[in-house]
Amino acid sequence: MKTMTRIALTTALIATSVTANAGNVLVVLSDSATLDLKDGKTFATGFYLNELLQPVKMLLDAGHEVTFATPKGKAPPVDQTSIDKMYFNNDEATLETYKHLLDQLKLTVPEQSPVISLDRVEQIGYAHFDAVYIPGGHAPMQDLLHSPALGRLLVNFHDQGKTTALVCHGPIALLSTLTDSESFTRKVQAAKPVNASTDWIYAGYKMTVISNKEEQAAKGLLNGGEMRFYPQTALEKAGGLYNSNTANWTPYVVVDRELITGQNPASANEVGKVLLGRLK
Repeated sequence: MKTMTRIALTTALIATSVTANAGNVLVVLSDSATLDLKDGKTFATGFYLNELLQPVKMLLDAGHEVTFATPKGKAPPVDQTSIDKMYFNNDEATLETYKHLLDQLKLTVPEQSPVISLDRVEQIGYAHFDAVYIPGGHAPMQDLLHSPALGRLLVNFHDQGKTTALVCHGPIALLSTLTDSESFTRKVQAAKPVNASTDWIYAGYKMTVISNKEEQAAKGLLNGGEMRFYPQTALEKAGGLYNSNTANWTPYVVVDRELITGQNPASANEVGKVLLGRLK
């Protein structure tokens, strides 16, 4: 049985310092290894290595407890294209450090992964957690945006004013709090008129997510495929107030109330710093 004790032991082995007032951070990842594209095509994906582990390493080094969860409690896949030194200042040694951390955590190893389901998180109680972090990679576009369990969690965190941090494609998960997120995204995909939902809990929040310009610049990664819709467009149609950098792939972070959003892979470190500051 995957228990909180097992997770605590895992993180304790990695943390280099322990603080008297350690926080409990929930990291939510996608179960999906593929993203459905237009015309029946699919794209192999998962979480981005740096987007997950740069903030996680900061948290562990500061002595905070980290719990990993996915909607179904499956071992989440890493996007193989993200295992590249370009995401770590082109430093091979830094890349190796984070690859080693991933090996230590065993997140992607089905028979050893400490990941629990969002239903289990609900059983433990949202009150146990001080913050939630959702990294990107394309995978959240497949399942997190439509996860009822994630929607319940985010609504609770919103109501309690608890820190909610997301980066790159991660902010698409905010749509899980809509009354009918699947109907909403079908309309966005079909380019049908969509009225911003005035009762969306994040309506009127300033936020960022990977920009349409960056999606266009990176579309070659999809091997000739095309995304069903871009997250910037969807969040804007839902009622989010989108903010962006002025140059593609430069770090950009937006903070509004409990919400911390980062635009792209280069923003993960900055999101981690803001998140860490909220826990002190």
